Amino acid sequence: MKIRPPIWFCLMAISAVLMQLPTRAAEVLTAPDIIQKAVARGQQDQHGPVPDFIYRKQTVTEELDTAGKVKEHREKLYEISYRDGLSHSKLLQVNGHAPSPSDLKQQSDNEMSVRQLTGETKQGKGDNRENFLTAELAARFDFTLVGTTNVSGRAAYQISFQPKNPQLPVRHMVDRLLNQLSGTLWIDADEFEVARAEVSLSKEVNLLGGILGSLKKLTYTLERTRVADGVWFSTLSNGDFLGRKLLDATHIKTKSQSIHFHRLAMSSGTQFAEN
Repeated sequence: MKIRPPIWFCLMAISAVLMQLPTRAAEVLTAPDIIQKAVARGQQDQHGPVPDFIYRKQTVTEELDTAGKVKEHREKLYEISYRDGLSHSKLLQVNGHAPSPSDLKQQSDNEMSVRQLTGETKQGKGDNRENFLTAELAARFDFTLVGTTNVSGRAAYQISFQPKNPQLPVRHMVDRLLNQLSGTLWIDADEFEVARAEVSLSKEVNLLGGILGSLKKLTYTLERTRVADGVWFSTLSNGDFLGRKLLDATHIKTKSQSIHFHRLAMSSGTQFAEN
């Protein structure tokens, strides 16, 4: 006759075995920890084995009068190629037509203005628009973990940010703007990519002492999408800018959407499938 041990003996034996198994405490991350991981992820994306992509970007810019009515509406279509961690843009259409020489010159002038604003001197090597959360930028802000939430069906950390106090030195015009920006980031809890951002201006910022103009209001939202395993791109943005250009009041609203993402061919000649 087979004798079975009492149930309490079995439970004690199982407990003893479980107690001997290695355990690992759940990692508790602070806001600086999360930001550090996000910055490292951006560096990895720019210098690591992230596949090259090509896609279309549609932008809409509206200039409003003092009554809030649209006085100028412009739509542009770009082809964006993402290679070796840098983005290269090609203007395809303006208001549904091929760009004119003046349109191409304006694009070149705008790119030059951005380089002057940020202190960037290199030309023709693309930009790092998909890696905007750099170590230098993160160092200008204080971050606070608000909690965890859900963005597009994925767990994300919600983090608020505000400029360092006292403010950091101004070396380029963009630093004057950064010293007045605050907002919220949503960072993917698994891949530590920025999934969403909301930014606003706390007070008016003068450009070159107010000679060129000033920016009185800025609200900007950005959404990024995971288009493949570990690959994220900015896919939707909205901006509202109110200020002064020289002596004229200026109110501009912007919207952009990126679509039709394709992986570019590998160096071996193998073509990836469309996403």
